[in-house]
Amino acid sequence: MQTEEINIYCDESCHLQNDRQKVMVWGGIICPKNKVKEISKRIREIKIKHNLRNKFNKNNRFEIKWTKVSNSKLEFYIDIIDYFFDNSYLSFRGLFIPNKDILNFKSPEEFDEFYYKMYYIMLKTIFKPDCHYNIYLDIKDTRGSQKIEKLKECLEKNLYNQYSFKGKIINKIQEVKSHQVELVQLSDLIIGAISYINRQKDTSVAKKKLISRINERGYTLTKSTLLREDKFNLFRWNGDKNNGF
Repeated sequence: MQTEEINIYCDESCHLQNDRQKVMVWGGIICPKNKVKEISKRIREIKIKHNLRNKFNKNNRFEIKWTKVSNSKLEFYIDIIDYFFDNSYLSFRGLFIPNKDILNFKSPEEFDEFYYKMYYIMLKTIFKPDCHYNIYLDIKDTRGSQKIEKLKECLEKNLYNQYSFKGKIINKIQEVKSHQVELVQLSDLIIGAISYINRQKDTSVAKKKLISRINERGYTLTKSTLLREDKFNLFRWNGDKNNGF
């Protein structure tokens, strides 16, 4: 039987220790590698439908971002959310901390270690022993290569040492530019919604309507889903360091 290859497109929000935001969010869009091209093409077609991308100029791309959700683009973003929920090949896994005040670290190094452990907890629920995974991270700063090495180290230390399975699960971890990768953009959108509602923000009618659309599709962004939820799997971490989901 041929091993299936899966891509995971990761992003995060309010992930810095001292950014004055109380919520931290990690998440990733999961998609079979052989479906990425088809799905990305369809997302670009939705952009064109809403006059947000020039089909004759591949460099002129509108980037899907939570910060760009507005009344004038609400129908576009609703179409994108509906496409995610209607497409059986797409799924999402997320983890969030509703209140960073519960965290108490003595040094930046201690915080970094915690950050990568949370990334690992977010990712490990996705992994299946009969699949291989490519993990893509959005480039955010000049520490990208260091970030990849630390995540690799964390995954090897925890995943490969704690669990028994044959072969190699993770093929690669790689940085990408979000404006070039539609599925990273989709991850940004969903993570942004989780961060927004858990920060109890109430400044945008359009963003509230988009969150309501997600609620209508059966998901509440302030609670954990069931462990075996496949389409939209979310874990609310409340400070129990022994709780790895």
